[in-house]
Amino acid sequence: MKRTLLLLPLLTGCAATVAEEDLSQRRMRVTTTVNMLTDVVRQVGGKRVTVTGLMEPGVDPHYYKASAGDVRTLAKADVTFYVGLHLEGKMSEILERMDRFHPTFAVGEAIPTNRLHRVASGVDPHVWFDVSLWKYTVGAVRAGLTKMDPASASYYANNARRYLAELSRLDTWVESELGRIPKARRVLISAHDAFGYFGERYDVEVRGLQGISTVAEAGTHDVRGLAAFIAEREIGAIFVESSVPRRNVEAVRQAVLARGHDVEIGGELFTDSAGAEGTPEGTYVGMIRHNVELLVKALR
Repeated sequence: MKRTLLLLPLLTGCAATVAEEDLSQRRMRVTTTVNMLTDVVRQVGGKRVTVTGLMEPGVDPHYYKASAGDVRTLAKADVTFYVGLHLEGKMSEILERMDRFHPTFAVGEAIPTNRLHRVASGVDPHVWFDVSLWKYTVGAVRAGLTKMDPASASYYANNARRYLAELSRLDTWVESELGRIPKARRVLISAHDAFGYFGERYDVEVRGLQGISTVAEAGTHDVRGLAAFIAEREIGAIFVESSVPRRNVEAVRQAVLARGHDVEIGGELFTDSAGAEGTPEGTYVGMIRHNVELLVKALR
């Protein structure tokens, strides 16, 4: 909180109040937070936008704190898109105040509230793991870009329509692929509880060592409890995450081995961050495909 208060005055120094401008005459400057959302904006905005993502691949958004450079980047943008739902928890105040200087859109607000998972801390923000839910963010991005640049409305609509069709095919593919895993083996265990929507949508039992947010630390009791579950169910593989240190999952594996059951590290899943830009996993679709292919390989 103290760091946020120190950075807030930079907004006044870096940004002017929102001014009317015909953005059809140039590319729109867009700032985003997590790179899954950066990909959505690029898909919908196409050649009409220049997108700057604040969070690099592998960054944990639950922990991320805005730097002075981030604030300057935000201030220079025409519009900002972020997920919301408390995903970018430590940046929330800055993102909300940014609306004084230019429009900001929390795309998670487009998802029907009755489809969000309520948890002790509020709402589970990991909505991108249900492809049918993530499709709502495409409409939110299209609406935001159109509001800023109405002259390009048909262009954004066509791009959104194309991308939504691709996501519909992805959703069907995920369901089909995971159906190849026998029901008894369809158990996903990872570093933190990020796969609740994934489990509900695609009929997968999920367990996480840490809670919804990685800010909640896992203790010895958590490790022992999860290890007992894995040994009792004779789970064959558990998974590390690209944005979470792997030491906790390794500790679970050692605790399982101590119980006489051999469980493997099935590979690295992309959870709160997609892969490196320029790789297949650097896109939202590629990230989901990577995760599903890894699960099918390890759990079948």
